Amino acid sequence: MYVETIRIAGIEKAVSRIALGTWSMGGHLWGGADDELSSRTIRHALAIGINLIDTAPVYGFGLSEELIGKALRGVRHSAVISTKAGLQWDTGTVQRNATAQRIRKEVEGSLKRLETDYIDLYQVHWPDPLVAQQETAEELERLRAEGKILAVGVSNYSTAQMDRFSQYTALATVQPPYNLFERAIDSDILPYAKLHSLVVLAYGPLCRGLLSGSMHAATRFAGDDVRTLDPKFKPPCFEQYLAAVAALDVYAREYHGKSVLALALRWVLDQGPTIALWGARRPEQLRGFEEVFGWRLSPDHLTHIDRILAATIKDPVGPEFLAPPER
Repeated sequence: MYVETIRIAGIEKAVSRIALGTWSMGGHLWGGADDELSSRTIRHALAIGINLIDTAPVYGFGLSEELIGKALRGVRHSAVISTKAGLQWDTGTVQRNATAQRIRKEVEGSLKRLETDYIDLYQVHWPDPLVAQQETAEELERLRAEGKILAVGVSNYSTAQMDRFSQYTALATVQPPYNLFERAIDSDILPYAKLHSLVVLAYGPLCRGLLSGSMHAATRFAGDDVRTLDPKFKPPCFEQYLAAVAALDVYAREYHGKSVLALALRWVLDQGPTIALWGARRPEQLRGFEEVFGWRLSPDHLTHIDRILAATIKDPVGPEFLAPPER
């Protein structure tokens, strides 16, 4: 099967432009976990050509990384692992902490849980305004010199923060929220990435399942599901976003012979040096993977898509609710 790939500075292996996102595998904020299904999903992703697996210690408070470590036993060499640091989660609450001491503690914990002696891409999960960028970046540079990490990235950083950070270590990637509905990075992060040869790891390319095409007006979320906190999944926004998805699905099938899910992922890939982090925790959630490659959206197609969004979404909201508290 043909799979588009891209190069990340510092990592020898080319990585698939669709990556497996594993936040939901941890269970926390996603209504619980199923370890066996998650392990099968990781192995299935590798089998169909997805070699980049993105995770973080905070996903299930270590569980997501543990599942990846177990699933990759014997095949670690075939995968590219990206994980993160900078969130303190082992005190019962989640808050930002990007001190050198915390970074060092986190990388050792991640290496153990992932059952590996190196991490391909190590990212600062959220900027910590209480810690100088120099302190965080220089500790990551030391870890790279020690061979514990191969490349450095940041997540949820502004361009000014990246400018400061990159004075002390080479930056390879940036990971922001990005999808058809959440496009704030078009005006700053994306042009910056292109200018500085950074790869953009777009998280939430299906907007927490909205763009999968599987939701409807009666869909409900319970327990600690993160979507109970997301304004997009509450009236009046939910109905507007569902209308947009329905119209996009009709367009995708009539003009491209594709599903709305494939359209949403293709849109992300066509915006620049991007990788779409497709979150899944069951093998069947990766169905349609092959539909994403082998075609592109023209400027006219992009204009048509924007018209659909303008006609259906009157109360747009962003992903700001995802930000963890500062200390």
